[in-house]
Order: sequence, then C-alpha cells, then structure tokens
Amino acid sequence: MNRLFPTFPPYMSLAERVWYFALRGICALVLLYLVLPILAIIPLSFSSSSFLAYPIPGFSLRWYENLVQAPEWLRAAKNSFIVAPAATLIATVLGTLAATGLAQAEFRGKGLLMAVLISPMVVPVIVVGVGMYLFFAPLGLSDSYTALILAHAALGAPFVLTTVLATLQGFNHNLVRASLSLGAGRLTTFFRITLPLIAPGVISGALFAFATSFDEVVVTLFLAGAEQVTLPRQMFTGIRENISPTIAALATILIVLSTSLLLVLEWLRGRLAHRTKS
Repeated sequence: MNRLFPTFPPYMSLAERVWYFALRGICALVLLYLVLPILAIIPLSFSSSSFLAYPIPGFSLRWYENLVQAPEWLRAAKNSFIVAPAATLIATVLGTLAATGLAQAEFRGKGLLMAVLISPMVVPVIVVGVGMYLFFAPLGLSDSYTALILAHAALGAPFVLTTVLATLQGFNHNLVRASLSLGAGRLTTFFRITLPLIAPGVISGALFAFATSFDEVVVTLFLAGAEQVTLPRQMFTGIRENISPTIAALATILIVLSTSLLLVLEWLRGRLAHRTKS
C-alpha cells in the first residue's frame, strides 16, 4: 500500500508532492503511447477478415495456419533460423574475444579501435548495407548465405562487445593471475575462470545479437537473393504488395519472442548484480 501512496518526508512542499505524481503520470502516458500501437496488432492477427481493420468481425486462427502452411513463409522462417543462430554464434565469439582483449590491454589508439568496433551500432544501417554489398559483390558472395551471415554477425558483434566489456568492469583479474601462477594455461584459464564469471554478459550480448539478426531487413535487402529471403524481408515484401493479416500473426509471434528475450535479459542482469554483490 505504501508503494502506491508513499509517505513523504515533512520537508517536501505541496508542489513537490504534486510533481511526484505528475511525473509518474506523464511517464505512464508516454509508455501507453509507445505500447498501444504494438498491442493493437495482436487482435488483428486473430481477425476473420482478410483486411487489417477495426472492428473485428470475428475471431479466427486462419492467419496462423497460413503462416505455417504457405511455402513463402515457411522458406522465410527456415532462412531466418539458419542465418540468425549462425550470425549470433560468430558475433558472440568475436565480440567476447575482442572485449576480453580490450579489457586487459592498454595501448595507444585503444579508443579509436573501440570506436571502429562499435561503429555498426551508430552508422546508419542503409550505409552499412551499401558498404556490405560493395564489399561482397566483387567477391561473388552477394545473394549467398555466407554474405548474409557475416553481415548480420558484424551488426550483432558490437552488442556482445559492449555487454561483455560492461561485465568485465567488475571482474577481479587477480583470479586470472592466480590461475596462471598455479600452472594453468591461458586457454584453460579463460574457459574455467573467466568465461563462467562473465557468462551473464556473454549471454546478454548473444540475445541482443540474435534479436538484431532476426529483425534485420535493410542489409538483407542488399545481400539476400530469392533463396535467402528472411522473415523481416518477407514481411516487408508483403506490406508493399498485399497487406495480409498473416503479417499481423507473424508480428504477434515476434512481439512474444522479443518480450521473452527481454525478460530473460532482465533475469540475467539481476543474477549478475547479485553475483557482483556477493
């Protein structure tokens, strides 16, 4: 009850108490403004109508059935579940190794190198897409899974790098020195000492990398051919050619998937904070 109606200290004025509730009301309205358009998609995915329109004439699962029966959606789903895990694996390995090296080394130009490594996060994705195409096309790798996976890995690696670096800020490097002094090799020390302690950060970065790859459409438009169409690209094509409630059904599934990933991420952050305190 006190959480809903807090007890204010006696030195707070009436204006400060009013602002306390007003600020929370404004935040709630902003959150509703951001969330309601997303939630509006969910009922449309259960509509019996062939058009995205309210009011809904009736409820039906036909669009979810179409999602698992239509060959173009099945091909797109297969491609997404080929590209996203492979890109996530590459991004996680490279991002973790880069973060570990940057956390331990001190050299001139470290800040510049860090800026280059995280540049895919800040450079407009259309620029990244054009650059990727100009790089892979002369090599004959455009319209291939190889180019698509490597491009998605490059987009996801900065997320792994930043999350693992944040985890390493509270890492006790004396544990590594103790392991090395007792005769363990660097590879053994990494897998038995370092990696278990930074695992929450690695997993968090991997989740971000997976979500980035699974949701990527712009770079895919440049690099994917007819056989490498992913779910976001298929959605983009469907919106351009024929707006079907099947897109709303897929969007609902992606909303549930994204929410689940965020819940797992928050659980990992809580676990990491508890481990740091202990």
